[in-house]
This record gives sequence, C-alpha cells and structure tokens, in this order.
Amino acid sequence: MITALVTGGTGFVGSHVARALVRHGYRVRILRRATSRLDAIADLDCEHATGDVMDPASLAAAMEGVDWVFHVAAVADYWRSDPARIYTINVDGTRNVLLAAEAAGVRRVIFTSSAAAMGYRADMRPVDESVRFNYDQHVTPYGHSKFLAEAEVYRAIRRGLDCVILNPTVIIGPGDLNQISSSVIVEAARGNVPPTVPPGGLTLIDVRDVAEAHVAAAERGRTGERYLLGAVDLTHKAWLRLTAHTVGRRMMALTLPAWLVRRVAVVADVLRRSGVPLPIEGNQLRLSTNMMFFDCRKSWRELGPPQIPIQQSLRDTYAWYRAHGDL
Repeated sequence: MITALVTGGTGFVGSHVARALVRHGYRVRILRRATSRLDAIADLDCEHATGDVMDPASLAAAMEGVDWVFHVAAVADYWRSDPARIYTINVDGTRNVLLAAEAAGVRRVIFTSSAAAMGYRADMRPVDESVRFNYDQHVTPYGHSKFLAEAEVYRAIRRGLDCVILNPTVIIGPGDLNQISSSVIVEAARGNVPPTVPPGGLTLIDVRDVAEAHVAAAERGRTGERYLLGAVDLTHKAWLRLTAHTVGRRMMALTLPAWLVRRVAVVADVLRRSGVPLPIEGNQLRLSTNMMFFDCRKSWRELGPPQIPIQQSLRDTYAWYRAHGDL
C-alpha cells in the first residue's frame, strides 16, 4: 500500500487532503508541530510525525518509508504575517522538504502552490498556467514567495525528483479554523456586511474539490506541470451577495471605483504602521481592484472537474462554523 506524508496535515487544506487520501485507501502520515491543534484530524485514522519544515532531521524521520509527499504546509494568512516569515517558511521550508524527499527516495511530490504565484494579463483575460508571475513583489509577498517556492520545485525536477504543482484559487469550505478565506462568511453572519465593495473579482473553489485534485495529481498528474484549481468566477459584489444570502443577511453594497480603493489602501497602510488593528491591509485592497479570474480547464480535463457548487460550499461552511460555536 502507498504511504503518503502530508505536511501541514492539521491545517485547513492539509487536513482535507489527508481525509481524501484515507478515503481513497492510502496510508496517511501527517507532519505536525508539537503545538498544532488537532481538531481537524482528531477522528482520522492516520500516523503522526512530529516535526517542522524548518527542521531537516524531523523531515528525514517523517519520510521514512514514504512513497508520496504532499507539501501543503505554508504561511497563508499573509496579511497577518511578517513578510520575512512568509519567505522563510514558504521558500526555505519548501527547499527543505524537497531535499528530504530526494534523500528518502520519495517517488512523487505534490506541491501546493497558489494561483497567487501566477501573473496577470493586461488584456484582462483569465490567466492560465502559462502566465508567469509579473506583479511587484512588494504588493504580494505571499504570491512572490510561492513563485520562488515553485522555482525550488523546478530545480528538484531537474535533479530527477518527480513533482507536480497545484495552484488553488480562493479556497472556502468547512474546517477553515484560522478563517483564512472563509472569514467573509463569519463576518457576514455576525452582521458585518460592508456597505461598499471593490470593483474586482476572484475565482473560488471548495476545499474538498481541492483535496480530490491533490489525490488525482498524485495518481495521474504529469511531472513538472502546474494545474490551476478553481470552480467559478465571481465579482466581489456577487461573492458578497451570495454570502449574505446564505447567512440570512441583506446586502446593499456600492461598488467603489478603483482609484478610490487605492487611496483607501494608502490610508490602511498608514494606520497599520501606526499600530491600529485592521482586518485588511493595503495590498489586499490594491489587488482587490483587479479581475483575478483564472482559466482552470487544464485541471478539469486532466484531474477532474470540481463537483461542489459554490452555493453548497457556502452553506456547508456556514453550518460548520455554527456547529463549532464560532457563530
């Protein structure tokens, strides 16, 4: 039987990947820190390896007898984190995982990157896997860190390691303990529906579809390929309207012009530097003025199309937060 190691296996995406692997009949081992919360995998039949992506010795021990490695661990809450930490964990940590996998003779590595590692198109057409990162790195340290981490993956491939890269878009779904993307649902349920929205848009996908794509990538993904994972494109206004409807709130939001959002971003930067706690930061606001839509047809063809409608994902996420006492 194939044994799979999942780094970040106690987190939002990692725990769902671990569950999908168990469901498909694979033996699963998760790498976790000694202080990690176990809520997301408390009932899961899996092995535990205590360690950290910054600790090569613990990685070597965790990969003993492992066939596949799913490197999911990363700093994803970039607006709450220091850029230096983002680069350390996302880039150096990825390099450590790849070197350990090579040394252990792992057969395949699935790297969880992000759509943020892609670039943008001046013609506003949806971005596909061929568009390279071309943002100002200071605007999106997270996206830049994932771009650099992918460079580490390609170096490992050239050394002979079999790797596949997955680039999820915005992920929602039950189990988002740290409220990374699903914080919009929590805030709306609490009555915090903003009166204004930025003019851009985004591509979304349910975390359970992301997890299934990880399994499919291990089983039949092509070495060295990137696969964008997404289900539906929504403007910010449509996304907020769907969310408000799901949680039983009214939405009367006005779409702001991009120039005004950028000015608000400058004010947000000043306030955050002054120590004022804000739920959003300037670069998030700047990026929110873009139509960040992605062409995910390659992954649909080769790994399988998403199965969970975004409305169901919203309902399930809302129900999960209610059941866990967050609302």
